[in-house]
Amino acid sequence: MSNTLNITLTKSLIGRPDKHRGVVRGLGLRRLNQTVVREDTPETRGMVNKIKHMLKVT
Repeated sequence: MSNTLNITLTKSLIGRPDKHRGVVRGLGLRRLNQTVVREDTPETRGMVNKIKHMLKVT
């Protein structure tokens, strides 16, 4: 099994820029406290780094 990331949205999207909303949607997150499992790739890491203040990654 390859390395995976558990990504949880911990902050609301209210008042956030459209770019942040797009990244959240691109990660597959739809609601607060939702967790998705994504493969640990440079693309995923880049998306996480853009909005790391809104996420919890394990």
